[in-house]
Amino acid sequence: MLILTLTLFVTLLVLLGSGVWVAFSLLGLGWIALSQFTSIPTGDVMASDIWGASYSWELTALPMFIWMGEILFRSRLADDMFTGLSPWMQRIPGRLLHTNVVGCGLFAAVSGSSAATCATMGKMTIPELTRRGYDEQLVIGTLAGSATLGLLIPPSIILIVYGVATDQSIARLFIAGIFPGLLLIGLFAAYLMLWAWRHPDKVPAADARVAWGERLKRSRRLIPMLALIVGVIGSIYAGLASPTEAAAVGVVLSLLLAKVQGSMDREVFRDALLGAVRTSCMIAFILAGASFLTAAMGFTGLPSDLAAWIGTLGLSPVMLLAALTVLFILLGCFLDGISVVVLTTSILLPMVEAAGIDLIWFGIYLVIVVEMSQITPPIGFNLFVLQGMTGRNILSIAWAALPFFFLMMLGVVLIGLFPEIVTYLPTAMGNR
Repeated sequence: MLILTLTLFVTLLVLLGSGVWVAFSLLGLGWIALSQFTSIPTGDVMASDIWGASYSWELTALPMFIWMGEILFRSRLADDMFTGLSPWMQRIPGRLLHTNVVGCGLFAAVSGSSAATCATMGKMTIPELTRRGYDEQLVIGTLAGSATLGLLIPPSIILIVYGVATDQSIARLFIAGIFPGLLLIGLFAAYLMLWAWRHPDKVPAADARVAWGERLKRSRRLIPMLALIVGVIGSIYAGLASPTEAAAVGVVLSLLLAKVQGSMDREVFRDALLGAVRTSCMIAFILAGASFLTAAMGFTGLPSDLAAWIGTLGLSPVMLLAALTVLFILLGCFLDGISVVVLTTSILLPMVEAAGIDLIWFGIYLVIVVEMSQITPPIGFNLFVLQGMTGRNILSIAWAALPFFFLMMLGVVLIGLFPEIVTYLPTAMGNR
């Protein structure tokens, strides 16, 4: 087992370090494990597992939600959100900085993507807030941290990947992400208020007070987006639609929304469709490689032996989670979030189950930790997006995002101390 572990670890480092695609790295790793350490016919296992990973009905929701996000990414949704939210933020400590937090939370609820949330909101809020005199370092840090909510607040692409990889209910994972997402929004907002209280000279004066009638008039621009959120998430929670059916409803509603806004034409439709195809194929290819690697690991017996070895160490669930947190953050410095999930689940789930940790809770925990890795160099995708938008050094962007990294760490501690934050809504769903 030691020789097998070292061989696979070194092979993985060589493949990833050589720039080989993650999917090919997973397939290559599984091939070596089967062909060199078992007598199982490698080709037969690869063919059956790749085919089995490609026709999962639950996986159908993935391209639909990605397509919905691509459509909204190209619409005027961010403009509408900023216009609708800004009058309500003027009197809160931190003022318009909160539009990044609340806006990212709302957009995350209709896009499911961290990068799309960061890019869409950043195009609107970075130039507008810096023009108004807000501290650019905090504007960038707020956006970097808040955009990671796209991975957690449903519909989350990475939760679909986790659900497929671990055979967990995607509907329950979606619902489980709501309260933790609101928790992180609350932590971010509280930090901004505290920062504004300590640095009043760095917060511009409030604009002229907007009458209630004008506030309500501007807030009407939020109605289509809120209706989309309620239509997608509400139908899942109420048991009226599966995640796949809700995704199809979301695509239709987003097409109608873009058409009504006047931002849908032939070119936008084509770009959104092709963008969804590219992203979906990439993720499906990674999942196919992960499925084959999972089967290969099962035949070698490595996961069960590793779980048994961990059991001999006598680690408590808390210590196990602490060690896994460090592992996931380190992996996230070099891999994207989806790759981290599919690369580790086949090996780690046996020991997680052996420790008595609820797999729905573990999925939310894993996503929050992966969120943290999105703002850690050298491979933090949100950092890359912001670097392209601002032209600033990636390390300075990571420094700006550091407080939000620790706030997410606090979020992990809180859901560990109070697991009901994650499990209450899935439990309340019953059999729906």
